[in-house]
Amino acid sequence: MSQDKPLLGIMLMLGFCIVAPLADAVAKILGPHVPLAELVFVRFAIQAAVLIPLMVLTGRAWRFRRKVMAITFLRTLLHILGIGMMVSALRYLPLADAVAIAFIMPFLMLLLGHFALGEEVGWRRLAACAVGFVGTLMVVQPAFRDVGWPALLPLGVAVNFSVFMLTTRIISREIDAISLQAISGIMAVVVIGLLLLVIPEGRVPDIAWRSVGLDLWGLLLAIGLLGTLGHLLMTWSLRYAPGATLAPMQYLEIPFATIFGFLIFGDLPNPLATLGISITMAAGLYIFMRERATLRAQKEAPAPVPEVVPPAE
Repeated sequence: MSQDKPLLGIMLMLGFCIVAPLADAVAKILGPHVPLAELVFVRFAIQAAVLIPLMVLTGRAWRFRRKVMAITFLRTLLHILGIGMMVSALRYLPLADAVAIAFIMPFLMLLLGHFALGEEVGWRRLAACAVGFVGTLMVVQPAFRDVGWPALLPLGVAVNFSVFMLTTRIISREIDAISLQAISGIMAVVVIGLLLLVIPEGRVPDIAWRSVGLDLWGLLLAIGLLGTLGHLLMTWSLRYAPGATLAPMQYLEIPFATIFGFLIFGDLPNPLATLGISITMAAGLYIFMRERATLRAQKEAPAPVPEVVPPAE
């Protein structure tokens, strides 16, 4: 695609890979203390509060084609569900384990990008994804044996966010990232707000509103800001590069999650997991170098010489 800028897309995705596990770490801290619906509601309310003034000040459009709005609403529902499953998983699993188990997602996104959007997927990208996935398997601990069914939640997150990324890619060229995230924030606040109003207090433990202290409100503000920034970076990255290019880069979330898990929670990976993290980092760095070499070759290639058609006699 003429608008694709693979290196810019990769750098934006790298930013997402740093911000996303940091937001997950904050969610893990908040999980035991704040009902799930309240946490997700505040996260999207902050997103809307930050981005709506930006839309007004910059004169961005609020109206889009019906198809774009429909896909945006679907994307919002997927976003709510994905965050809900990840926060629930983090109540039971270490940060690095939850992120690692979810990392069948880039492979699924690669396949979805190929079959649903017709994006080109060469054997080198497939190989990089396969190597990164092997590294992921080496990071994953026997979580199901330790915690039971909650260990399957990150797999649900992987499937959910694969479709979420696909829908983002579909509409990312018709609606800019700030407008998309602002409108999505409004939609999410309405959806979750209706759930909180309709479902009676105490009927469903996680669909409730609980008074929290100022220290937790500081963390709630942090998760809202980090979540907003992370998904802006992700949306921008998909605007400039196809999912097949970005998929291997997302494996870099695992080492960042491991670092944050150690610094915040004291979780340290074992030697096998360390080897797996190294492999996933190598796969991501390889695809970055590959894209840079491809872009350089395209710039250095001589312009095609137009064919001269002799005049008819």
